[in-house]
Amino acid sequence: MPLIAHEQLAGALRAGLRGPYTVFGDELLLVMEAVDAIRAAAVQAGHAMRESHQVERGFDWQVLLAQMDERSLFGERKLVELRMPGGKPGRDGAAALAELAQREQGDALLLLLLPRLDAATQRSDWFSGLARHGTAVRVDTVEPAQIGAWMRRRLQDRGLRLPAGAAGQACLDLLAARCEGNLLAAHQEVEKLALLVEPGELDAERIEALVQDAARYNVFRLGETILAGDAARLLRMLEGLQGEGVAAVLAHWTLAEELRAWLRVRQGLDAGESFATLARANRIWGAREKLLQRVLPGLGLAALEGLLLRAAACDRAVKGLRPPGLAHEPWEAVRQLALAMAQAVAPVARTSPLGARLVLL
Repeated sequence: MPLIAHEQLAGALRAGLRGPYTVFGDELLLVMEAVDAIRAAAVQAGHAMRESHQVERGFDWQVLLAQMDERSLFGERKLVELRMPGGKPGRDGAAALAELAQREQGDALLLLLLPRLDAATQRSDWFSGLARHGTAVRVDTVEPAQIGAWMRRRLQDRGLRLPAGAAGQACLDLLAARCEGNLLAAHQEVEKLALLVEPGELDAERIEALVQDAARYNVFRLGETILAGDAARLLRMLEGLQGEGVAAVLAHWTLAEELRAWLRVRQGLDAGESFATLARANRIWGAREKLLQRVLPGLGLAALEGLLLRAAACDRAVKGLRPPGLAHEPWEAVRQLALAMAQAVAPVARTSPLGARLVLL
């Protein structure tokens, strides 16, 4: 069976067990949902016993192989769960997993849990064997831009629907803003709405009254948000980070590192290097890579060097100094730097008082 997405697992399990199972990804809620579904299907198929192992330094792979062959005195079938937090089995582990992939499934069903894997690991012999002979389940991260649609699907599964048109979009925006960056909180809010509201159509006032503000923001996603040109979300993230007690100096460092990466890529492009090579060298990938490739043609060296000078002034502000031309309160200085970066990436319209007041200082 080819590698499948998390959403396809239920259908695959209805068709019958096909082990060994490999579940990989960093979205803990969705990983646990996949694991629970596999466990339930295994129990239904007679795998009533469960054993758990974790790969750590010194892990004995031969013991695992022996236990997979071991038969119960009472003929009970078992599910053997193996957690590998590092995602790399080593030479002995790779050989053991390759062997397990090719074995006929007997009384023991293997469930391997892994973190998110890079492309090279997914092409390895041991992983390819597990996916080819069993079932590999990819659990994708739910990005901030996807969480609204994710919640809509979950609500529909529970008999709740959003209004059509602008009213429905307003409800979706409210749900996404309240739970952004916190998928577990989003799941809990969906479950709460399903308990408290009769099946049918929701409205913004009802959602406003029932949904808590459980958004959590990651300081290391600031650069991606700036590149996307979403000033409203950027301000919301900065407010949330400040409210969570994140140090202004960390936010400034993140923004300054982002600027330095932009400048290195710009200089490399001007020197004739390829964007793909420069992106890898500066550890830029995924959505951030695509966004930077789109906006970089409009960012010249002079603009980037000017932003770095502003970042240097911001550095003095967050350290308690009083640089001229910049707010002296640390978080306000960080906000001005972030908005200046957003202005350079996607200039704010002249009619925007927010851009005129906070960016063009």
